[in-house]
Amino acid sequence: MYKNRMLTINHFKEHATIYLFMTILFLTGIIFGAILVNSMSFVQKQDLFFYMERFFGQIIDGQQMANTEILRNSLSYHLKYLLLLFLLGLSVIGLPAVWVLLFAKGMMVGFSVGFIVNQLGTEGMLLASLAIAPQNILIIPVYIAAGSVSMIFSLTLLGKLFTRKISQPVFQPFGRYMFFFLCLLGVAFLAAVLEAYVANEAMEAWIKSLYQ
Repeated sequence: MYKNRMLTINHFKEHATIYLFMTILFLTGIIFGAILVNSMSFVQKQDLFFYMERFFGQIIDGQQMANTEILRNSLSYHLKYLLLLFLLGLSVIGLPAVWVLLFAKGMMVGFSVGFIVNQLGTEGMLLASLAIAPQNILIIPVYIAAGSVSMIFSLTLLGKLFTRKISQPVFQPFGRYMFFFLCLLGVAFLAAVLEAYVANEAMEAWIKSLYQ
């Protein structure tokens, strides 16, 4: 156990720059998403707010999705996203796509929170805290870690190609790579449970108390 802990610490020390780069990339996406909200025209905001109000109306009328369906959809989304990052890490040419995916995820979070707060003010901040924050506390580190490990593995393959170190086995790093993504998928499952049974229930209770 001590050996595994030391390996983990050494891994983060060795690749701290990559983890920092990915974190900054994600944060840049969040900022860009928030800026995107401010660049929207009044008509665009009203059109989008119309759909959001209709969604609120469905919740008030009891027409919302079941928690199990939300769990299934959320888990499916995370699985596809992580699988894509996993596969891109296996191909050297897929590295730029990893950056784009991580930036896009940050932009979606920034835009969602930014739009809700822009339209609802303080109440929007509370709504974002209830509906978006719980699962993202877990899933944001998952995506940053997945993107970082994908980049590390891709650069490792690239290094082996250029240095022609064919004598060094690639199966052991690949095994660790796969195991790490399986662990991330486990955390993503917990995030999906939080979204379906905590964030969704809190959001529904808040919306019903606000409009009724």
